[in-house]
Amino acid sequence: MVHQYKLNGYNIVLDTCSGSVHSVDEVAYDIISLFKNTDENEIVSTILEKYKDLPDVNEEEIRECIEDIKSLENGGMLFSEDEFEKLAYDYKNNSQVVKALCLHIAHTCNLNCSYCFASQGKYQGERALMSFEVGKRAFDFLIENSGTRRNLEVDFFGGEPLMNWEVVKQLVAYARSIEKEHNKNFRFTLTTNGVLLNDEIIDFLNKEMSNVVLSLDGRKEINDHFRIDYSGKGSYDTIVPKFKRLVEKRRGKDYYMRGTFTHNNVDFTNDLFHMADLGFKELSMEPVVCPPSDPYALTEEDKPKLFEQYEILAKEMLKRKKQGNPFTFYHYMLDLKNGPCIYKRITGCGSGTEYMAVTPWGELFPCHQFVGDEKYSLGNIWDGVTNTSVQDEFRMCNAYAKEECKNCWAKLYCSGGCAANAYHATGKVNGIYEYGCELFKKRIECAVMIQVAQSEEE
Repeated sequence: MVHQYKLNGYNIVLDTCSGSVHSVDEVAYDIISLFKNTDENEIVSTILEKYKDLPDVNEEEIRECIEDIKSLENGGMLFSEDEFEKLAYDYKNNSQVVKALCLHIAHTCNLNCSYCFASQGKYQGERALMSFEVGKRAFDFLIENSGTRRNLEVDFFGGEPLMNWEVVKQLVAYARSIEKEHNKNFRFTLTTNGVLLNDEIIDFLNKEMSNVVLSLDGRKEINDHFRIDYSGKGSYDTIVPKFKRLVEKRRGKDYYMRGTFTHNNVDFTNDLFHMADLGFKELSMEPVVCPPSDPYALTEEDKPKLFEQYEILAKEMLKRKKQGNPFTFYHYMLDLKNGPCIYKRITGCGSGTEYMAVTPWGELFPCHQFVGDEKYSLGNIWDGVTNTSVQDEFRMCNAYAKEECKNCWAKLYCSGGCAANAYHATGKVNGIYEYGCELFKKRIECAVMIQVAQSEEE
């Protein structure tokens, strides 16, 4: 399958199944669009007519271009066959290993963000903190179900994890104490709103956490519209100096400044540029997840504005890199040469099978976005997965499980999309969240364009 588009002066041809990307001139772009369904002589006459005012476009060059396209096709770099569908089902059906846990260390929060999908950290339930005993058992469960896999990931999540800081420290110490015994290596991540950060916590995070996710929505007026405490006070002035100190002392280790954009700030690039200008260089900005009836929900009228924003972002990133002041945008991180293996590209995040969320009382869910929905309770960390029918449902989540995805050019980039977003939009984990799909495809187009632009400048 081939996807063609034009962006920022580039004519881009993306061969989905091989992953090949071609940046071509106008003539070749048009010939490729005709190639599969048009007779060669008709292609020649069509192109000659379209470019009759350009003396350099002649029959000989057109036929040479057609031969080049045939060579690319024969070499598996254009119009390549999709041979991955069977792999998608086989891999997930045969995978019995748990690789990662999202530990809900705190079902409570010191901020009162109205757009929070987790209901201010309560997940439609009661406020709760995970005990050390439950957390310890979660680590044991992960080790017991990880097979021979050495590298394991644990995310400390909430609510706000720093509201249960002592248990976080105790669990990291426990994990480090058993790594060698079980031939495991733990990689930790913690997501925080930053309110409780201090120098002691910052030093610990920078030592033990492979990644830290910092929540900031951008400009002060945007951040403080939603990210407020229970007295209604915005968090910007409190958290930005702490985030700056953490990142400065992190000395190059991974982190992400993660924001959420809503109907209130469809000009979200201004928030990203604001964060970059503050000195934060590893950025992410996610569309809000909420019912369409909410006043801050993204609308159809917002969509073309958002597409434009993604293009503005891509062009600004190229500009700033040239100026020696680059920043990274999570959704534009694309490695066209050494990217994820085909199994990862067709099966996705592994929610419900390789990755699970653990509540403060030890209940297992497919991921953090399903916590609190009892239909999707998988079991618990003592008995393991007992609701195998739900797990089987998630084993079917892949790039080929949905009719709408089978013929989509982006399926090997999104892996079939987020099961949670699909569920919240359609009531089915194998449904389609169309709005999210369209935003995703625009992001991939921009990400590929950036790669093309940079390769042509080298």
